[in-house]
Amino acid sequence: MIEPRWIPSGSMLPTLEIKDRILIEKVRPRLSNLRNEHLTFQSVVVFHPPQQLIDAGYDKNSALIKRIVGLPGDKVEVHKGQLIRNGESIKESWRELPINYEMDAVTVPNDSLWVLGDNRNNSLDSHLWGVLPEGNVIGTAIWRYWPINKFGPIRFPTPPNNES
Repeated sequence: MIEPRWIPSGSMLPTLEIKDRILIEKVRPRLSNLRNEHLTFQSVVVFHPPQQLIDAGYDKNSALIKRIVGLPGDKVEVHKGQLIRNGESIKESWRELPINYEMDAVTVPNDSLWVLGDNRNNSLDSHLWGVLPEGNVIGTAIWRYWPINKFGPIRFPTPPNNES
């Protein structure tokens, strides 16, 4: 099943902009035997807020969007402005500024994900509220259909100055 959604905040800039319209694929997250194959490193997921956010006042039926940066068993941290996964610094050529916070190493538990907004310095995400239970995932963002000049699959943003 495919469902349309729109982007309400700037937490996924520059990949997704406010008011972008996207399609999410909702079938595979519901098939538990395919979950690990479907929810992959760097996938963009739409999900219901975890309990920590519900306790802070979020509506349990609302939807958030972030990028998966840690899968079960991964060790994730932020040190000296860099995202580090399993001991390796993750190159994010589209990010112009270093991450402006430190995050101690966290090992992602089974049946959980670690998600961050692409706008690393302006995103309410796992670095603040912790793990996302896999069961909270509604679907994976697969296609942007508006604005029309950005019509196409959801990908990483173009690197600054078109560098590769």
